[in-house]
Amino acid sequence: MSAPLDPRPLTGEPLSLDLLNTRWRGDGGPQDLLTDTDGLAVWLAANGLDGDFAADAAALRHLLTARDALRAAVDESRPDGVDAVLAHGRVRPTLTAEGPGERPEFGDPAWGPAWLAARDYLRLLATAPDRIRACAHEACVLHFFDTSRNGTRRWCSMAACGNRAKASRHYARSKDA
Repeated sequence: MSAPLDPRPLTGEPLSLDLLNTRWRGDGGPQDLLTDTDGLAVWLAANGLDGDFAADAAALRHLLTARDALRAAVDESRPDGVDAVLAHGRVRPTLTAEGPGERPEFGDPAWGPAWLAARDYLRLLATAPDRIRACAHEACVLHFFDTSRNGTRRWCSMAACGNRAKASRHYARSKDA
């Protein structure tokens, strides 16, 4: 049996932002992928974590905690919740045949997906904090990591939000004329 399709309008962002993007505004209003363990299973599969972590109630509860913490950190500059999530895991340095590496460890494996998302946010902050962006469309709640060459991306998707903004500006100009 194949996994259910991911209904979200924006996927493929780094893990932390992909977790934030499990809430979005659709045609019928606010949408949330993580309302149950089936949605969690879709999110885990979309991020290649389904083989490592169970889509159970505990993992869902912890992931929702991480999502709220990441939203507070990204949108309100309140990092306390991210630190609380990070307290549930650690990185163990390793030596492999390929050389130095690291492996995450969790006291409770149900914290794994939440911890990995919080850890990914730290990686983005260390890489390019100014490239973590919210979509510029006033009705959009999605986030993205700007990988454009000049760092001027404004929309989660040019085909969706960018096009809506351009159409809105065009309508306003033609109405005024």
